[in-house]
Amino acid sequence: MSDLFLVGRVARAHGNKGQVIVNPESDFSHDRFAIGHELIVEQGGRSTTRRITAVRFQSGRPIIALDGVGTMNDAEALAGAELKMPASAMGPLPANTFYRHDLVGCEVKDKSGHAIGRVTGVEGPIERSLLIVASDGGEVMVPMADGIIVKVDTEARSIAVELPEGLIDLNSATRTSSSD
Repeated sequence: MSDLFLVGRVARAHGNKGQVIVNPESDFSHDRFAIGHELIVEQGGRSTTRRITAVRFQSGRPIIALDGVGTMNDAEALAGAELKMPASAMGPLPANTFYRHDLVGCEVKDKSGHAIGRVTGVEGPIERSLLIVASDGGEVMVPMADGIIVKVDTEARSIAVELPEGLIDLNSATRTSSSD
């Protein structure tokens, strides 16, 4: 597995001094996009390391200046680029908080040990995150909430849950009605 993790995508250029607007892919944008931090800019199969030289936030999105990107044309060329950071630069998280990449691939089991499926993704902001779990019956969305998530063991790649009655049926009904 790669040591690099997606923290944002360049939306578009901003202004005429080489700044870009970023669509963050992190719940910790203020930590990830800070002056002096280095980002790996990936686009078209190429990677370049660039240091953040200026940052401000507008409507929750970072507007950043990167070392070596000095004109509007330079910034426009970055539209769609992925911005990544090495895991070692991401720092520790608050208690009972997990990186999305640490949850993807974990096996989800109920309190009796019955396998529900494997986490294929995590959606939503930190305060309303949903585990997307591939199960035999399709996809199950499990809220990352106290009382539902009993134990997360990223080392063992497992998550124990206590699902509310009917949650799996509700997910099945939602899939059926959305495919009509």
